[in-house]
Amino acid sequence: MPDVRPDIPPWGPPPGRPAVLSRAAGGAGRAGAVPAGRAVPAAAPEPGGGRPRAVVVPGFGHPMLAPLEWAELVRPGLPLAWAVLGPSGAGGGPGGRADPFCRTAAARLRVSGRPVLGLLDLEFGARPYRELICAAHRYLQWYRVDGFLLDECPGDPEDLDRIAALVRTLTVLRPGALLVLGHDTGAAGRHPHPGYAEIPGVRQLVTFRGSWAQYRGYQAPEWTRRHPAARFCHLVHGVPERALDHALRVAGREGAGAVYVTDRCGRALPAGRGHTDPWASLPGYWDRFVSCVGTGVSE
Repeated sequence: MPDVRPDIPPWGPPPGRPAVLSRAAGGAGRAGAVPAGRAVPAAAPEPGGGRPRAVVVPGFGHPMLAPLEWAELVRPGLPLAWAVLGPSGAGGGPGGRADPFCRTAAARLRVSGRPVLGLLDLEFGARPYRELICAAHRYLQWYRVDGFLLDECPGDPEDLDRIAALVRTLTVLRPGALLVLGHDTGAAGRHPHPGYAEIPGVRQLVTFRGSWAQYRGYQAPEWTRRHPAARFCHLVHGVPERALDHALRVAGREGAGAVYVTDRCGRALPAGRGHTDPWASLPGYWDRFVSCVGTGVSE
């Protein structure tokens, strides 16, 4: 890893602009010019309605509390594209000090050749730039992650330059990093501007995250068809087992090459204490789910 001071990132925000990612409401997919210097990808075949080829895991519970879930990620034959490690919980981040359980989980994934990502919550652009870089540095130092999920990523065209600058910094800190942009598009029904798929160094975009009720009628924006399905993934919760095949057909039809589908739901906790995390535990139909994606797994 290059000798980069976490408090002085080698790539800063554009000159004359504040070192805080400007707040955006999520991603409109509005028309707008693509910033200079971004390569426009060659046209890709239109999605043919096949099933997704890979599984992604947006964040199981802490490895101490969810050992079964983390053990499943090293299962032979699992078509895993990436799994997110969030030591400090659903809110994301590496925590204040190295966690031995998370170190062990990350090491097991690394030995098995499965990519593990750190979770950086951009708070739709409100998170200070230097705070993100410091968190990334800790992830790399403590857990040797392969890349990052940039969660709650803004999606409007005016934020493209800032996200591109952050991506450049992360690729300096971790050359060859697997970088995924997590756009919240479920409840809002809005999509990121197409320029986000053209930022150099971005491997994949989460273009849907939400409930089965929202997903049943989901339609991906037309611009996604210019890219291979491997560039996009969908995260769907609250899918009953009887609807699993239907959900996977929607994912294939709408051009998602990777997917996570679960019957778990985000339920409100009593006394206004937030919601349960639908991604924290295995789906009740985990075996069936992974056998339907990619080439399947060994029992």
